Amino acid sequence: MSETVRTDHVIDITDVVCPITFVKVKMALEDLEDGQNLRIHLNEGEPIQNVPRSLKDEGHKVLSVDRKDDGTYDLVVQKGGLSA
Repeated sequence: MSETVRTDHVIDITDVVCPITFVKVKMALEDLEDGQNLRIHLNEGEPIQNVPRSLKDEGHKVLSVDRKDDGTYDLVVQKGGLSA
């Protein structure tokens, strides 16, 4: 389970819709140093389909994806050095 993955910051984007979901994630990552981990709480559907792919495209590493009982997800991503 991802509880063993250390996280440096947590954001909840279940109250926003695409494409604002990824904008909020990018803003949160800007506050982290390379190698730090961000836990993102997000909805099923477009967010869980698009956010992990967009993060990988920007050079970040998805460490875990956990589906919660309420249908939401917790995604842990490590900030990569390729982001601008």
